[in-house]
Amino acid sequence: MTKSLSIFVRVQKLLIASSVFCLLTFFISSEAFAKRPPEIRNQEELQIKQDMSGLDLSGNEFVKFDLSGINFSQSNLAGAVFNNSKLVGADLNGADLSDALAYASDFDKADLRDVNFNGALLMESNFQNSDIEGADFTDAVISRIQQKQLCSIADGTNPSTGVETKYSLGC
Repeated sequence: MTKSLSIFVRVQKLLIASSVFCLLTFFISSEAFAKRPPEIRNQEELQIKQDMSGLDLSGNEFVKFDLSGINFSQSNLAGAVFNNSKLVGADLNGADLSDALAYASDFDKADLRDVNFNGALLMESNFQNSDIEGADFTDAVISRIQQKQLCSIADGTNPSTGVETKYSLGC
């Protein structure tokens, strides 16, 4: 009888210890492994300021960011993600946005002169009142409506790639 009681006490202690271990593991790991939403994923590391010109920001995510009026001129933004971001009045003059993803972003009144958009995905983005002189849209994915709008204001040749803006848009 004592032996079976002893086994029962051991099993009970083992169950309590394993329950405490599981609870501790769950509470500690749930915060450590929680997935941060993309709109704040690298917000702390980027430390966005008014002048971001000439920086290597390639591959960074700017999801749902308000980047209105920010100076990104001459910056390397290759492969960057700008989904649902506001770049109203932003200065991207001479920036490299090759292979960038800018779905449903607002480039209204942005300075896009001499930007390299080679291979960029720009669907549903707004380019109203933006300056695209010398921008290269070679192999960029844009809608037919965007293409018509951009062709109506296309002018110049990209100094880095040597491609005419009108030609890169297929005008």
